[in-house]
Amino acid sequence: PLSIIVPSPRAFEETPQNRSHHQRGSPARAKLLLTRRQHHQHRTAFFNSCCIRQQASQSPAVATLRMYLSIRRRLLKRICLTTCKICILVFVIIFIVLPLIFKFSFALQKSILFLTFISYPPNLDLKRPEKSGLYATRNFFVTYRDQEEDIDVDVAVWHVLPNDLVRRFAKELQIDEPTLSNMTAPEEVREKVDAIATKDHSQYREIERILHRSDLNLADTTTQKALFEETLRATTNDIVLYLHGNTASRGASHRVELYKLLRSLNYHVVTLDYRGYGDSANISPTERGVVYDALAVYQYITSISKNPVYLWGHSLGTGVATHLLSLLTDMNMPGPRAVVLESPFNNIREEICAHPFSKLYRHLPWFDYTISRPMYANELRFESDQHIAEFRQPVLILHAEDDHVVPFNLGYKLYRTALDTRGKSWGPIEFHRFEKTSHYGHRYICRAPNLPEIVMHFFRTYRDEQY
Repeated sequence: PLSIIVPSPRAFEETPQNRSHHQRGSPARAKLLLTRRQHHQHRTAFFNSCCIRQQASQSPAVATLRMYLSIRRRLLKRICLTTCKICILVFVIIFIVLPLIFKFSFALQKSILFLTFISYPPNLDLKRPEKSGLYATRNFFVTYRDQEEDIDVDVAVWHVLPNDLVRRFAKELQIDEPTLSNMTAPEEVREKVDAIATKDHSQYREIERILHRSDLNLADTTTQKALFEETLRATTNDIVLYLHGNTASRGASHRVELYKLLRSLNYHVVTLDYRGYGDSANISPTERGVVYDALAVYQYITSISKNPVYLWGHSLGTGVATHLLSLLTDMNMPGPRAVVLESPFNNIREEICAHPFSKLYRHLPWFDYTISRPMYANELRFESDQHIAEFRQPVLILHAEDDHVVPFNLGYKLYRTALDTRGKSWGPIEFHRFEKTSHYGHRYICRAPNLPEIVMHFFRTYRDEQY
């Protein structure tokens, strides 16, 4: 390295003494001061030129390395800044913009609540129930006028015949023996099931007359209507009106499993798709709308049959069921004998907080302001904890401990609320829990071995009771 000795710059600085001496007008001193300044400038220029030559004399590899490190530092700094900006932008969009959009969009609120855009299984032909394994089942529509919205609503419905009727008329209904064997009730409950079956066979005469016509065509809608409505009139089998939850349609596999179970217990099963679901009217659903859809089907059943009717709601359908019972009470209309609530919640406000969809948002300080309150303001409430205190019918609650969609504690909370708010002379309320070790979750309580016994005992107990 080149060593250079340079006098301190302070030696050439203009001191107060020099300045005062210069001001006193000494020409010699002024000339000396000017010379020193010029000398200092020459020395500084020489020093800078030496430094430049020293840098130029370094090896190309060192210069390249230094340039690379400099570029890398600048690049890393730029990447970090860009990443921070992107993270802030994503945070703002996900946790601020989206909740605000949800708050002010009624259409988005309905879409997230009802999930009508989720459909499974794919390519399901709902007009042919046999494709879902449901033989001796009628597909039809109940059409009614929605007075408030001033529109006609087509509600798609399946009517599944009870097992004793299918076995009796298997030949006429074109049901083969292997299919019949799959429709048989479990061995341990078969005797009790047979006790439910119609004993007065004279009531079958009109059914036989329809089935023994020479021009019988089971694919004809007029023939189907006459046959299936006659089975509701003529037999004494109880009727279960099933109200499903959100997503998919009445043809979802876990729902079909339950229909088959109830059919094997000799119950008529009537199930529907609310507006916006399946092949029902393509109308955006609301809480009021789906409740009135269920009311239309209930009125259809009671206009034909005097047999006991039970409501069975699952998940969101439990909110529909309790609201429907409250509505029937307000309208002074005869209600069903009892109601089964499978995997229920107490109200939609608490269910939203517990649902997996809200996991990212539930801890935000503005969650209630942007998510819960707007839905409540738009009458998307499903307040089962209030409606359950507005009707007298007996209630059976079924809930699995490992339900991750509607947590077990919400169903139990509804049960405790019912005990505190329902009248003492009203129908009893029962609660059955299913251990998490059984892995029934949200959808498969229908697979519980003890469910047939629970259901038959509950229905039989309150079959002849009026509340």
